[in-house]
Amino acid sequence: MQTPPFQLARTNAHAHRDACCQPTEADLRTSRRRARLAELDPHLHCSVIGTCLSTGELRKLVPKFTDLDRHHASDLEIHHAAVELASAGGAGAKALNKALDERYAGAIRRFDAARDSQALLDLWNDALKSGDIPPAYWAVMSHPHATIDVRQSAFGELHMLSHLVGAANRADIRRLVALEAENQELREKVERQQARLLELSAERDASVRQSNELALQLAALGQRSADMSTAELEAEIERLREKVEDGERRLALHTSRREAAEQRALAEEEATRALRNKLGETRALLNAVQAECAALERATLAVDDQPGVRRRGVEWVSGKRIVYVGGRPNSNAVLKTLVDAAGGELIVHDGGIEDRKGLLAAALPNADVVLFPVDCIDHDSMSMLKRVCERHGVEYSPLRTASVASFVEFVARLGASVRNTPASAPPPSAFCLRHG
Repeated sequence: MQTPPFQLARTNAHAHRDACCQPTEADLRTSRRRARLAELDPHLHCSVIGTCLSTGELRKLVPKFTDLDRHHASDLEIHHAAVELASAGGAGAKALNKALDERYAGAIRRFDAARDSQALLDLWNDALKSGDIPPAYWAVMSHPHATIDVRQSAFGELHMLSHLVGAANRADIRRLVALEAENQELREKVERQQARLLELSAERDASVRQSNELALQLAALGQRSADMSTAELEAEIERLREKVEDGERRLALHTSRREAAEQRALAEEEATRALRNKLGETRALLNAVQAECAALERATLAVDDQPGVRRRGVEWVSGKRIVYVGGRPNSNAVLKTLVDAAGGELIVHDGGIEDRKGLLAAALPNADVVLFPVDCIDHDSMSMLKRVCERHGVEYSPLRTASVASFVEFVARLGASVRNTPASAPPPSAFCLRHG
């Protein structure tokens, strides 16, 4: 993603560009119907489906309208297919819309109390504070009073939350193997506990049968009591009473053990589920880090024996002027050396720590692309560079980290996309990407 699927608020100088897409006041007053999923901006479909619908729900719905196998398709394929169904409209989009309405009916009724955009924003902010994001996000996006600014605000806040969630460290990768081993041990432990539970249940049933047999014996003794002496009868009754009491004590012990084992099994299942979710997140991070390492390895291959040959993966920067905002001094020095060796120009700005803010605003308009690492830049510099890039039509894109690997992987991916772009592009669509 070189630019986010939303745009910042425009100044008055650019207000005339959106006049064709702005709804009239009469339309806003007469509109009382909630927006359907297919009617939203296609750039919002990814965030709505990824945030408001779980992978399990999508695996039940998407295969009904596509040729994907719900058991073998990856989560990414299922997600992409759901986004395509939402953009295409039709029966698939209606099914997704119905699933969202049914799941978040309570939130939709709560947000129906909002009669203007400000009240809608207040409800959205309350949901952000409480952490109940998915129901509130769908209720805001489909609300009849949701204006463009309201949807942009909700999407922007959700987008910034993804930055916080996406920040991870290498310790998670090192713990991946340990998590897998621990997950296997927990699974085996649960199986052993379940087997023990079955044994305890069998022992309890045996104790119950034994108690019933003792009761039958007591009934039979009542019939033979006439032929027995009083002393013998009392002794036999006492012996049988002790056996009954012992059986009841054993039954109570086995019952308490069974209940404790069931509680431990439930706790282990919850721990296993949490570890499985953590394992999925760690695997996704590992895939991203492996892609970055592979790109860095291709870019740093020695080419001293081939004069004039660019390093693989960074050919795109040749002749390009790149502005890099933020980062760390050591990594920035390596990036500058790498871009210079590839025939490009890299202008580094630390975001205002030592370099003046005015130098950043002056360097941005003449750049081919502006890059910034989301983990090593202040929000003030990020907001300013986005605003200046929007004004001058300069492309900008965030990087996952301030490492050399993230920079090289992005440049290699950008170069691959440029090579795969057909020479004769189709004419631009008349569809408004911002407002639909």
